[in-house]
Amino acid sequence: MKLKHAVFIFLSSLLLAGCNQPETPAPQQENVAATEREYPGAPQPKLQTIKLFIGDQEMITELAYRPHEVQTGMMFRTNMADDEGMLFIFGGPQRASFWMKNTLIPLSAAYISPEGVIEEIHKLEPHNTNAVIAASTNILYVLETPQGWFARHNIETGSVIKTERGSLQDTFFQKR
Repeated sequence: MKLKHAVFIFLSSLLLAGCNQPETPAPQQENVAATEREYPGAPQPKLQTIKLFIGDQEMITELAYRPHEVQTGMMFRTNMADDEGMLFIFGGPQRASFWMKNTLIPLSAAYISPEGVIEEIHKLEPHNTNAVIAASTNILYVLETPQGWFARHNIETGSVIKTERGSLQDTFFQKR
């Protein structure tokens, strides 16, 4: 039974790999083609939002959890307000890997554990197709913000992120 669970998690993480999220520096052609069919050369429409609380800071974040939303991410967008972000939600913990193909604005990315703890913060440069791979295999969320947001607000690794509904785990994975 544990093997089936491990295979499911592995296959789910492969399915969710895409723009801003390749498992290797080179994207799979299927994911690129699907993204370009969905939003050819244009940003995806604004996604559903939720308010996050990080330390004493509040941030409105778009939620990317469907495969095409995760694959497209911030591609082709030309701006992001300082108090906005995009939260990527995965089906299970994984070694997250983000890149910046077709992304025009500089970003920071926090790699976050299932408990909502920021494990790593990375600087992402526009158009850089080199994957920024997490050191941990226990990443369930990634929060993209305008570059430098975490430093400007004194948010460091170890900080906990919550939503207006409670913990990230309760908000997105609560058993119903």
